[in-house]
Amino acid sequence: MSLPLEGLSAVVTGAGRGLGRAEAVELARLGASVVVNDFGRPGRDGSGDASAAPAREVAEEIRAAGGRAVAHLGDVADFAQARDLVELAVSSFGKLDVLVNNAGILRDRMIFSMSEEEWDSVIRVHLKGHFNTTHFASAHWRARAKAAGGPVYGRIVNTSSEAFLGGSAGQPNYAAAKGGIVGLTTSTALALARYGVTANAICPRARTRMTEDVFAGFPPPQDGTLDALAPEHVSPLVGYLASPAAAGVNGQLFVVHGGIVAVMERPRVAARFDTTKEAFSYEELDGLLTAHYAARPPGETFAAAEVFGLKHR
Repeated sequence: MSLPLEGLSAVVTGAGRGLGRAEAVELARLGASVVVNDFGRPGRDGSGDASAAPAREVAEEIRAAGGRAVAHLGDVADFAQARDLVELAVSSFGKLDVLVNNAGILRDRMIFSMSEEEWDSVIRVHLKGHFNTTHFASAHWRARAKAAGGPVYGRIVNTSSEAFLGGSAGQPNYAAAKGGIVGLTTSTALALARYGVTANAICPRARTRMTEDVFAGFPPPQDGTLDALAPEHVSPLVGYLASPAAAGVNGQLFVVHGGIVAVMERPRVAARFDTTKEAFSYEELDGLLTAHYAARPPGETFAAAEVFGLKHR
């Protein structure tokens, strides 16, 4: 019996360790040939050391298990290096079928204390990095579809965050980047559907080197059971979204961790107000909106803070 991703090739960014590594290993286990991308040995500040590249180690791990993998040591936030990454997949495996955007950094600080560099660096790696790889992958699929005269196979799995959904107060740069990634995902899903490509986003909760401080208060179990924050809870969903079985899943957002996959509802219109005149005035809006919000729960915002409380039953 063939594996679900047999004959397909994939790129996973930020796959040297943590969540990206688990995703790359899972895609390979399901039969995909994988380009393992990582920026050398990225520190939490975004710096790299290509001499000790964990991407090479993960690629070797996949090959040792009987799979096919190559390493790419590059910065996906650099436009040219992102192009090289997609071209490496095509030259190594003949085509690209699956793109998993995972690479990221953290520069946590309250909005009133955040520096320009802390803002720019997180937006660059997360949001621009997602755009860069998606740009070149989508151009590849569009060209293939035109040559084939019809749809081809393409899957994009982007990485958003509960920080965007719930409004993480100490992560304005990260929350903004992750919200932007959802917008990028839904736009891409609509733009590429005609070519046979789907694009979805996940909000994973996992214990990695990047999040070790975030989850410091939730130590892993000492009884040998699987950590609820293990990346291995997330990677199967990525494998599913990359598979032919998920052809009907497009433009969706999932929260995933510790035995939970939550399908997020799209925003809906909660209330509508129409002016009784030619145009709204301040006085009319005051009469409508002030009363409306006075009846809402105190402190409620557009953020869905309840996602932070999701736990496996």
